[in-house]
Amino acid sequence: MNVCLKSMTGYGRAEGSHSGMDVTMEIKSVNHRYFEFSARMPRIYSFLEDKIKAFLQGSISRGKVDVYLNIDIVESESGAVKVNASLAKDYFDALERIARECGVANNVTAHDLARYPDVLSLRREIEDEQAVWQAVEPVLREACESLVDMRLTEGERLKKDIDDRMRTILAHVDYVEERSPQTVLEYRAKLEERMRELLENVQFDEQRLLAETAIFADKIAVSEETVRLRSHIGQMRTMLEAEEPVGRKLDFLVQEMNREANTIGSKAQDAELAGRVVDIKSEIEKIREQVQNIE
Repeated sequence: MNVCLKSMTGYGRAEGSHSGMDVTMEIKSVNHRYFEFSARMPRIYSFLEDKIKAFLQGSISRGKVDVYLNIDIVESESGAVKVNASLAKDYFDALERIARECGVANNVTAHDLARYPDVLSLRREIEDEQAVWQAVEPVLREACESLVDMRLTEGERLKKDIDDRMRTILAHVDYVEERSPQTVLEYRAKLEERMRELLENVQFDEQRLLAETAIFADKIAVSEETVRLRSHIGQMRTMLEAEEPVGRKLDFLVQEMNREANTIGSKAQDAELAGRVVDIKSEIEKIREQVQNIE
């Protein structure tokens, strides 16, 4: 079975160490009409965002892609401690208010304030960008490969499900094509019976009967629609074997398949045929839902 078809849903994770940097990368993708990228990483490494985006676009054409990147420096490095004095004062004022309203002493110290979030932070000097990229790129590659493998596996499952549903649709189409001419014969028999009852022993017009039957046959003829429906299914099977992304094309084909099914349903003058059309439309809708997941 061809495994080129990709789902837009996947997850990949990788870790690695290089030049004193421990790198962790997670990539998650979900359905989206186009390629949409977002990344979370330490601000000092934001210069990597465009590189990561460009790299991923080489393997992913559609989907909402979220990237998480963390880099821990395991070797000593120069840096400076930054004090957020304004935030520290806000904490102090808040503690003063609590002390007043609760009637207790405010014994807060500078050491206490320093322990509150974001009062103290280590401002690192930005490492050489090329060195950072050399540490990140192999981890990114591994995480991307893991993501793509998952998307391919899911794509294979989607392909099998869609193919099974197309087989079911074709079985219903076979029945529709077989049953439709029978409804014409049944219509003629009923029409002739009614004409005989109305005219009793009077000779009825055979040509009128033939004409009415022909009009009915033309009205319920679905051969053009079933041929087009079969053609759409054939095209879909070909697309499912393609190596390039085909999600949008498949979505268009599903719309055309649904259009033919609706036309067949509007012509159905028989309860059994109408039931089969409902089944066909149900399978097409399930295919449409699956196609929404395909890249």
